[in-house]
Amino acid sequence: MKNSSIRVRLGYALDGWRAAFAEERSLRTHVLFIGAAIIALLVLRPKLVWWALFAVISVVVISAELFNTALERLSDHLHPDIHPAIKAVKDIAAAAVLVTSIGALLVAGLMVLAVVLGD
Repeated sequence: MKNSSIRVRLGYALDGWRAAFAEERSLRTHVLFIGAAIIALLVLRPKLVWWALFAVISVVVISAELFNTALERLSDHLHPDIHPAIKAVKDIAAAAVLVTSIGALLVAGLMVLAVVLGD
């Protein structure tokens, strides 16, 4: 694994994406919202910097969701019973996703405001 070719490592990453996308409703919801945001960007036609900001915040949200998913799966595998420390870890990871999602909504709101104000 460690010294595998880039093609093999890319395959692992794509397998991870497929597994997360198939089993995580939250990830699918985020992807759906990103699709809706792309439509809004196409309609509003903001400056290129807003597209770049959208791309960055979208990657951050999806990455946070993927890390949260990986952490939850690992936690559940290592400790399938309910445990206060494991619950706290999972809740903190979920909070990270929430914070990035709120950041994305803030970016969206500021972009709409910028477009309305002609900036």
